[in-house]
Formats: sequence, structure tokens, C-alpha cells
Amino acid sequence: MHAPPAPAVSRGGGPRAVCLRYCAATAAVFLLLLALVASRWTPLTDTDRRIAVAFHAFGVRHPGWTRVNRVLSDHVWDPSTMRALLAVCLLVLLWRRAGRQALWLALCGVLGWVLQQAVKAAVGRPRPHWPDPLATAPYAAFPSGHAMTAAISCGALVWVFRLRCPGAGRLPRAAVWSLAAVSVAGVGLTRVYLGVHWPSDVVGGWLLGAAVLTGTAALCQPWRTPAPPP
Repeated sequence: MHAPPAPAVSRGGGPRAVCLRYCAATAAVFLLLLALVASRWTPLTDTDRRIAVAFHAFGVRHPGWTRVNRVLSDHVWDPSTMRALLAVCLLVLLWRRAGRQALWLALCGVLGWVLQQAVKAAVGRPRPHWPDPLATAPYAAFPSGHAMTAAISCGALVWVFRLRCPGAGRLPRAAVWSLAAVSVAGVGLTRVYLGVHWPSDVVGGWLLGAAVLTGTAALCQPWRTPAPPP
């Protein structure tokens, strides 16, 4: 009996190589941003402050929009909500005996939280301070935990949807992608609007979240399926 042919390898090296490249790229940009934040690079801090002041002034003048942003930030896109969605998906995957994908989600969530807390403690960046705050938040500012958790959770959920539902139509795919994109971008906007983060905190959260997502994917390879029984 002839052995089955070896799977073709794409010019890019396959999905694992692609994930490693994205992980390296996002991690490199994050480290550069981290260095600029830690050194208090003046052009960055000045840009952060100008944007934050403009958003805060708008929020003070429009309390209705501020209430909407607080609901979105504190409930709809709160890290607890994002992690709960990830946990539900993980349980479903375990029930469907998709252990590799479940392991990936668990590793994403745990490693993301650990890195987020470690970087916050190491950098110790103060949050914006206002005489008339629109909201308050604990811990240090960089990176944004809301932005990072949303990037990891939404990215992982979209990826699992693609893996588990390859035959989904164009409309469901567009809906899932749009919901994820709006959530990731929206939560970053709400954190700056409410004056609890500098814009670079949000960008840092997105970058570190993307690095965790792609790095753990390269490690766990959630696209692989168990070999059929002989």
C-alpha cells in the first residue's frame, strides 16, 4: 500500500509560519511603543494628551453620549464579558471534543491576563487625571486591559468560527467579522472617551493582544484536526 502524499506547503510556509511572522511583527511594534511610553517620549505624550483632552471636553459637554460609552465600556465590552464569551466557547469546544482548539482558547485567556498585569506593574504608567472625571479605573494605564482582552477574545472567536463553520455563507461571515471589528475598535474608543486611558494605552493593548493571539496559535495550531482512525 502506498503512503499518502505529503501535504503541500504554501510558499508562505503554512499557517504556523504566518502566525509566527504576525506574532513577531506585532510584538516588535509593541516593544517599540513600550520603550517610548516608558521613556516618556515627548511627541507621544503630547499627542496622547491632545487627543485625551479633546475627547474629555466632548464627554463633559455631552452627558448622554457619556452614559452610552459607560454602558458599552463597563458592561457590553467589559473584560469580564469578553472572558465569559471565551469560556462559553471553550466549554462548547470541549463538548465537541475539539481539545486542541479549547486548549488554545484557554492559553490565550490566561497568558493574555498574565502579560497584561505584568506589563502594567512593570511600566506603572499613571492614568489621565481630570478635575471632573467621567469615569474611574484601577491599576496602571499601559496597556489597556479592555483593548487587549477584546482583541484576544474577538480574534479567537472569529478564528474558531472560521475553523468550525467553513461552509458559512457570506452574510454570516460578514456579520461575525463586523461585530468583532466594531467591538475591538469600539472598546478602545470608549476607554479614551471616558478619560481612563491614553490613546497609546489602547494601541498597546491591541498590539500585545494580537501578539498573544498569533503566538499561542502558532504553538497550539488550532487548525489541525485529529487524524482519522486507521
